[in-house]
Amino acid sequence: MIFQDETLHSAENRRLFKSVLVVAGPIALQSLIASSLNLVDNLMVGALGELALNAVGVSVQLFFVYWMFVFGFVSGAATFMAQFYGANDLVNIHRTTGFSLCVVFCMGVLFFLAALCFPQYVLRVFTKYPEVIEAGIPYVRTGAFTFLLVPITQAFTVALRSTQQTHLPLIASVTGLCTNTFMNYCLIYGNFGLPRMEIQGAALATAISRLVEMLILLFFVFGRNNILKGPIGEFFSFRKELAVRIIRNSLPTTINETMWGLGTSMYIAAFARISITAGAAVQACNTINNMFSLAAFSVGDAVLILVGQKLGEGKTEEAFNMTKKLLALGVAVGIVLGGLTILLGKPILGLFDFTEKGASDAWRILIVYAATLFLSVYNATIVTGVLRCGGDTRFAMAAEVGTVWIIGVPLAFVTSLVFKWPIFLAVLAVKMEEAVKCFFLTGRFKSRKWLNNVISGL
Repeated sequence: MIFQDETLHSAENRRLFKSVLVVAGPIALQSLIASSLNLVDNLMVGALGELALNAVGVSVQLFFVYWMFVFGFVSGAATFMAQFYGANDLVNIHRTTGFSLCVVFCMGVLFFLAALCFPQYVLRVFTKYPEVIEAGIPYVRTGAFTFLLVPITQAFTVALRSTQQTHLPLIASVTGLCTNTFMNYCLIYGNFGLPRMEIQGAALATAISRLVEMLILLFFVFGRNNILKGPIGEFFSFRKELAVRIIRNSLPTTINETMWGLGTSMYIAAFARISITAGAAVQACNTINNMFSLAAFSVGDAVLILVGQKLGEGKTEEAFNMTKKLLALGVAVGIVLGGLTILLGKPILGLFDFTEKGASDAWRILIVYAATLFLSVYNATIVTGVLRCGGDTRFAMAAEVGTVWIIGVPLAFVTSLVFKWPIFLAVLAVKMEEAVKCFFLTGRFKSRKWLNNVISGL
């Protein structure tokens, strides 16, 4: 790759990795806790059978696509927040936060209406089984309210992370996710005198937890003496020039994440059409894989924040050298967590109520995920950290969307529905898009064309 001359042991590097730990540590812990609790959620739903697990797996795809839209736009805005923080410009951080909130909330209203009014049509995109659609409709309708809560939470989460206050979103997320698990226990099975709602109860628990998370985060920002606290009007006093620049930078990241999320959902749609058992196996493996991969992806968040600040300060060469070291760290983390996925995966899979066929498929899928995790982390770090911190969002979009839709999605459908390969071989074939993506992203990194100051003149 691109870091063979770097050492991970010098005093300078130790200081850098300490900074990474401070920034990325809470983000990684937040992701790990979230994924662990999501695993608990899936185990609770999975106890209702493979049909219930498959129904939830396809139902959450609408929420996943919206989540990627939100992540894409606020990631583009985070480029400005990180560089404004490097320039000590809190007013424009407020304005950037407010503008990104307006955009993602308006889109959330559209998703809310689609989930509330047309859930059956949404579910038909992801599954062909009528019994799965029927089981998933209450989940989608009940969870629709999260589309009005997530945009507020994410806009302020990114603002706090960009100002190196990563521990506050961690606290809010942990509290919300613990609430989710407790309410799942109450509402899925009807404990503590509450009604037994099964799949619908899981959706209601998620909506309640998202509300709790949002309220805690708003309290941290406006109820305490936080550096982000300011007059409400200041958050919405963004000038046209700032809004245009944010849109210009965020539009590619939004298209990137939304199309990547939709493409990933198409993988699920292809795999779920093999059989209900295959769909349940993929859902379980995605949940376990996310425990480790999302924690590893926090290196990309650290790159965006730390390297973005260096670019905001005008220290281009220092930013480039820092990035090489962080990419090396990301690959090392990916290898370690891939090993842990294999080590811990089989005992975790044993907790699911799988048939013998489902258990065998799930274990093989998990091995594929673990073996390729280092490559996924490397690519994600360049896309979400390196290229975005310098505003090189168009190339990131082209590389990621192009490989997913030109390589990944066709392979998913062809191997699953035409060649009728076993599910684990279909998953392995789709991973070819990561290898191709790595080639293009490495070339772009070496070109240094991504080293840009996006706040100049604002």
